[in-house]
This record gives sequence, C-alpha cells and structure tokens, in this order.
Amino acid sequence: MNLEEVNTDIVTNRARKRIGRGIGSKTGKTSGRGHNGHKSRSGYSRHPIFNGGDLPMVRRIPKRGFHNRWAVTVFAVNLGVVDSVFAAGEEVNPTTLREKGLVKVRCDEIKILGDGELTKALKFVVTRISESAKAKVEQAGGSVEIVAAKRTPKERVAALKSEA
Repeated sequence: MNLEEVNTDIVTNRARKRIGRGIGSKTGKTSGRGHNGHKSRSGYSRHPIFNGGDLPMVRRIPKRGFHNRWAVTVFAVNLGVVDSVFAAGEEVNPTTLREKGLVKVRCDEIKILGDGELTKALKFVVTRISESAKAKVEQAGGSVEIVAAKRTPKERVAALKSEA
C-alpha cells in the first residue's frame, strides 16, 4: 500500500441504506433482518442485562452487604486546617470551604471537627460541628451558627403531613 492510497475507501456523506424497497435492492422483503426471531420484529429492544440466553452477569455475580443509597454522606474538616486557610473575621460555610479547596468531594453535609488549634475569630455557619470544635471557636472569640441541612425524603413527607 502506498501513502496516497490510505484514504481511498473512506466515504464521507454516504447515503443512508434504503431498506424494504423490493427484491432488486438486496434489502427488500426481510430488509436485512433475517427471517424469524425477536430481532426481526418491529419494536424489538434487548433488555440491558440480556446475555445471549445465559444467566445474566447481574444475577451471576455474588453481592455482599448492604448499600444505603439514601444515606447522608458527611465530610469532615479539622479546625487546624480551617485556621491555616481563612483570615480573621471571615465566614466559614460550605461554599467558602469549597472555594478554598478544603472540600473537593461530593457530600451532603460538612462537619467541623476539633482537631488542631484555632487562633483567629471566625464566624462558622455550618450544618454540623463537634462539641470540642464549638468550644475552641467560642474560646477564640468566634461564633457558631448551625443551619438546617437538606431534608431527607421522610422529613419532607412528615412536614407535608403536618401542614395538611
């Protein structure tokens, strides 16, 4: 093969295959679907886990344990790290923690833990904070405001029932 022959069989803008247009077109009658069976019927769609008649992989592979898809994921941030990143008088909330790069993962809530020392007065607006962290923040002259987290589906239903 020569270099100038590399792209000879590449066709751009090829016309679509017109099926079901008579026996002279080579794709008439069964229109390239073969004769009988599921795949020859209109409206056929294979199930996502179908495995050619074998027992599907989803059913073959053993499962262990329990995974709660509605569990609340909590990310922990230590006071020592917060102290090194924030300046005195700044507000510490989930948005600012993400902007400063302390929280890089996806989580439902962020909890401030009391590991490390706090040397500045900071205002914390968080969903969760440990008792030791709260004591250290107030000792340093800061304030702690606890806001409600995202409600769970059960809490949402209970709130709707109480309103009605």
